[in-house]
Amino acid sequence: MSRIQGHPVPALFPASGAVSVMLFGEAPGPRGADQSGIPFWGDGAGITVYRALAATGRAEVPAAAWEDWDGARFKALGLAPRLHRTALSNAFPACPTKDGEHFHAPSNRDLLAPANLARLSAELTRAAAGRTSPLRVIAFGKRAEWVLSRLPGASVFDLHALPHPSAQGLLQGAPGKGKGLKLEDLRAAWQAQLCGLLSD
Repeated sequence: MSRIQGHPVPALFPASGAVSVMLFGEAPGPRGADQSGIPFWGDGAGITVYRALAATGRAEVPAAAWEDWDGARFKALGLAPRLHRTALSNAFPACPTKDGEHFHAPSNRDLLAPANLARLSAELTRAAAGRTSPLRVIAFGKRAEWVLSRLPGASVFDLHALPHPSAQGLLQGAPGKGKGLKLEDLRAAWQAQLCGLLSD
């Protein structure tokens, strides 16, 4: 049995109410969303995302989730977040893998496939429904920013970009590639940036 399931992970929207911000990661992670079926839910980088969402009142996270951040455990226990005014998705909908065991970043061809572009446009249109001002969209990492800036015919949105919240993404986006800096400090600074963008 393959470690990576590779099933498409649908975007997550609030149960009710309008959306003011939509977040896009790169792709579901092998230990997180690939297992839980929920964007960022259990991903190593996703814990920082949900901390910011919880801190700004945009998500309710079950207390048990913080104890062991793991997508398979979340699914087994039926743990799921509740979103408010916020939608979550990924630039590519499934965990990219060539062998069922190892993650690899989605290629340009993956991201620009007509079906993927149509999916992204449909998600953005749904999130922007009923809005009189542009939807705020936050992309995590250069791949997500790259494809979102190339969407034909999508609803008008206000695009912001942050480094990918993985250790590698934070170090690469830091001054001097993070030399001499503590990873926890970089995570805290990134979370503060995201909280600022999530504030109404």
